[in-house]
Amino acid sequence: MNTRRPLLLFPCSLFLLFALLFLAACSPSVELLALVTEAYITAVADKDADRLAAASCGAWEPQARHELEAFAGAETRAEGLSCSVLSLADGAAAVTCRGAIVAAHEDADRYFPLSGRVFRLEEEAGMWRVCGADAVRPGVWGAGRGVGG
Repeated sequence: MNTRRPLLLFPCSLFLLFALLFLAACSPSVELLALVTEAYITAVADKDADRLAAASCGAWEPQARHELEAFAGAETRAEGLSCSVLSLADGAAAVTCRGAIVAAHEDADRYFPLSGRVFRLEEEAGMWRVCGADAVRPGVWGAGRGVGG
């Protein structure tokens, strides 16, 4: 099922992402850091390379694109997404999330839980961005398994 969003939503969502990243850089509240992480995960689920690049550090962008490509060929969505900040110090934050990326693959949904990942955020070019993610538990999204793996 291929549904297309009106073209008007893209500029609005891109503007919102940049505004969110700008506000997060100015005043890194825990709510804004969680929202930056949620924007990153949603960009992966939506397979939106432009939003993903905007939410990623330059050094992390190739890995972020690899995460996006891992879901090629499957319709994906973020489900039950909720993030919270574990730590914030010296221009870096650690964020954990609940929920999953759900991939519809061969008539069945596959769930890639987020609860076993810690996302690393750092300030880059005056904005907070996702600069890495570590799988702290095997079997979670990002622990070396794509949709087909």
